[in-house]
Amino acid sequence: MSTSPPITLDDVQAAAHRLHGVAHRTPVLRSRHLDALTGAELHLKAEMHQRTGSFKFRGAYTKLASLSAAERAGGVAAVSSGNHAQAVALAAALHECPATILMPEDAPASKLAATQGYGATVEPYDRYAEDREALFWSMTAERGLARVHPFDDPAIMAGQGTAALELLDDAGHLDVLVVCVGGGGLISGCATVAKARHPDLRVIGVEPEAGDDVRRSLAAGEPVTVPVPRTIADGQATPSPGPLTFAVISRLVDAVVTVTDDEIRAAMRVLFERLKLVAEPSGASALAAVLSGAAGDLRGLRVGVTLSGGNVDPERFGRVLAGGN
Repeated sequence: MSTSPPITLDDVQAAAHRLHGVAHRTPVLRSRHLDALTGAELHLKAEMHQRTGSFKFRGAYTKLASLSAAERAGGVAAVSSGNHAQAVALAAALHECPATILMPEDAPASKLAATQGYGATVEPYDRYAEDREALFWSMTAERGLARVHPFDDPAIMAGQGTAALELLDDAGHLDVLVVCVGGGGLISGCATVAKARHPDLRVIGVEPEAGDDVRRSLAAGEPVTVPVPRTIADGQATPSPGPLTFAVISRLVDAVVTVTDDEIRAAMRVLFERLKLVAEPSGASALAAVLSGAAGDLRGLRVGVTLSGGNVDPERFGRVLAGGN
């Protein structure tokens, strides 16, 4: 069995070349207020300013660019609660190929509308009663569609890693990198870059407390599956890491910690009040770990934090900050 890593720094750099002039180079933001709260020097990678409002566009475009013209002509498919759906829909439109997206019935209305607005066909499913992976593989096999997996794909992982490539170029050497974790595509790409550039850089993943499948998988030494999480962080409501992402996480990520929904709400609020940033719950989870102390004692350290997305409609944003879902 091969022990080669699924992706390398070269793969991420190749993805950056493909994305040049297509994806936005998102800003790295600073805040004296957050530095004072934590005692650390925080560098916030604002991926809510990426095309489609999240880091997901990086991986989706990289994946579609890696397909042959014949594969794209036959159509592509994805399964997603929203951000990956939007990213694949836009990437498909840019490549002029049809896209079909499986989305849960309770996906946020704004994400559904945006996905359809980019031209994709959306097919709903019940995330709590149906196996999304089985549905996805069955649909793509029957229709001959090219699969664009939300995280467990080397091209996706490499594309997401370009966020860390930019962060390290702009912020310089970091002591700690804190990254949100759903299926593991973002942290796999980011950890690959971080450890290749600075082997002593500590990489910390953050999951919602209600869905700690990656933390449990690390403890078990293999991917495990948990019930579909019920959390405000819908972008992180994955029941299990993928085999490829788990291979990278288990080798390169130093720790995976959890945050509560209330801690995520607090991070969303401070981003809105102090930095005038709208972060969706998943987009604020990494900062939540920093502010709550879940990421450990960061005083005196230079810390990179991924703000992974901002796709939340005004009504839900207000509802979540008020303590709802």
